[in-house]
Amino acid sequence: MSNQKTAAPNRRDILFVATGAATAVATGAAVWPLIAQMNPDASTLALASTELDISGISEGQIVTVKWRGKPVFVRRRTKKEIEEAVNTPLAELPDPQPDSARVKKPEWLVVVGVCTHLGCIPLGHEGEFDGWFCPCHGSTYDTSGRIRSGPAPSNLEVPQYSFLSDAKIKIG
Repeated sequence: MSNQKTAAPNRRDILFVATGAATAVATGAAVWPLIAQMNPDASTLALASTELDISGISEGQIVTVKWRGKPVFVRRRTKKEIEEAVNTPLAELPDPQPDSARVKKPEWLVVVGVCTHLGCIPLGHEGEFDGWFCPCHGSTYDTSGRIRSGPAPSNLEVPQYSFLSDAKIKIG
């Protein structure tokens, strides 16, 4: 058995604990806005994905939509464009990638419309391959969005997308 007596809390101890608790609450209140401002705002979260009705897009037409602040080209390819894209020898491509790896349905091509050279916006239905042509530095892309000539180092990026139905796709 111990002979030590526990001391009753005095006024100083209570003030010390109360001051510590008040300091913790004040620190949390001061730091909270600094942490909260690092979260993305509502407009950024809204752009995380976008849906597009593709039922009105005719064969050979390219539609541009905005996703995450970038243009995305959605192209409904003709049978001729699909055949040319599929039959292109991969050895001729600076960034070889088969057409089947770039599309989910052969009729539809979805690519980010930013030139991989310096970030320009290529023009559709231009260039010798009737794909896209970047007038800034002369990069030419085919109907599968693959680089064919010019200074661009790689193909147009294929974003993550899925078909929600035969008439609607979701990008992002």
